[in-house]
Amino acid sequence: MITFQLINMKKELNDNWDYSSSLEAINHIQLKKKYTLFIDGKWIAPSKNTYFKTINPANEETLAEIASASKEDVDLAVKAARKAYTNVWSKMPASERAKYIYRIARLMQERAREFAVIESLESGKTIRESRDVDIPLACNHFFYYAGWADKLDYAFPNRKIESLGVAGQIIPWNFPLLMAAWKIAPALAAGNTVVLKPAETTSLTALKLAEIIEESGLPPGVVNIVTGFGETGAAIVNHPDINKIAFTGSTAVGKIIQKALVGTSKKVTLELGGKSANIIFEDAPIDQAVEGIVNGIFFNQGHVCCAGSRLYVQEGIAEKVIKKLKQRMESLYVGDPLDKNTDIGAINSKEQLQTIEKYLKIGMDEGAEMYQPKCAIPKKGFYCAPTLFLNVAQSSIIAQEEIFGPVLTIQTFRTVDEVIQKANNSPFGLAAGVWTDKGSRIFNLTSKLRAGVIWANCYNKFDPTSPFGGYKESGFGREGGLHGLSAYLKLS
Repeated sequence: MITFQLINMKKELNDNWDYSSSLEAINHIQLKKKYTLFIDGKWIAPSKNTYFKTINPANEETLAEIASASKEDVDLAVKAARKAYTNVWSKMPASERAKYIYRIARLMQERAREFAVIESLESGKTIRESRDVDIPLACNHFFYYAGWADKLDYAFPNRKIESLGVAGQIIPWNFPLLMAAWKIAPALAAGNTVVLKPAETTSLTALKLAEIIEESGLPPGVVNIVTGFGETGAAIVNHPDINKIAFTGSTAVGKIIQKALVGTSKKVTLELGGKSANIIFEDAPIDQAVEGIVNGIFFNQGHVCCAGSRLYVQEGIAEKVIKKLKQRMESLYVGDPLDKNTDIGAINSKEQLQTIEKYLKIGMDEGAEMYQPKCAIPKKGFYCAPTLFLNVAQSSIIAQEEIFGPVLTIQTFRTVDEVIQKANNSPFGLAAGVWTDKGSRIFNLTSKLRAGVIWANCYNKFDPTSPFGGYKESGFGREGGLHGLSAYLKLS
């Protein structure tokens, strides 16, 4: 009751007054006007001298120009990584490798505020999420894997352990720095070298990470960062001297990568799309569950592959849950990501906003009931109001396809078997959430839901010690924990 009394108070304030803005300062960050490629420990201009602009989705202003790497540039990066692996990194004592990884973590921690601001500027996510979740988690992944670097024999007892060689890594725009940490940290701890390509719309934090790597004294060529579009990623995937491909992104691109690697000896992990189910039973803590729903789909603009975008509510409490959820949505602020009052920031790009709007139209055309709170939307930038769809059919496009925006579909169920069948009736299988007071029910569902990660009475909780990954068209392989470490090792 206390939670919703506070929400009601916030709604009343929202109806009568505007909050005074509380903008995070940006005068402490250091951004160059133009960024080149980080190859072999040096900043190198792209061979074709081509650059593209990265913009702030909150106001559509240009932040910097980014180098576009060609096939030749990727080849140069792979050669640098191979040389570093053969001559330095694979021969270095594991305890020394650990020191470098730990040093990178400490330097990231010292510049956490700068990373958080740049992440929000470029991705559109709120400063609260960047500052309190993404950046600390990214640092923690480096700390965690630094601890494992010289303990691989204990991690995998009675196994012969070998590093793979050169890892090619391609990451998306929704968690720019965290995804880089998920991939670089275990690869280095396992004794591999890296060629990483960030998403074209969110390259800045990866390039700032390159500055930290340079400052840390990491041997040249151990980590190389090349920026660009799909052609750059394809050059990494198809390069004959890469031993491992790690990709996080859309299912469509993941299928292309999988086909490209058929017949090669490259090891691969794919973390792809999702349409995750969030299930609320009648005995659930409803106020807590409503907050978990909002956290799982709205606070991150829906820009999470594991977003709880399908809500299943048991019939007996459906009316109550929907009423509370609408009430909670009325209190949400959509606006400048750098404003600490903001709950929902900007959509990452104009193209993604157009995709979301296309699905909103599809939902209405299919006969679903759409609800959006009366919230002010900034006139400049790419924004979308939080959206509910009620009376949604299981076969509906908006209930089956990944939207990647702040859009939630709601369906009801009566029995456990029914909701398991509905939740599993999806080509995806990345994550799920279960809200109930009964531990036995939680264990029953976790054994039957076809999802890689299942949260109980919470949602979107991450930890570097826990593996993350999917089933079916959500990919294969795991990142985080010992599973993420084994993905960069040859074990026999």
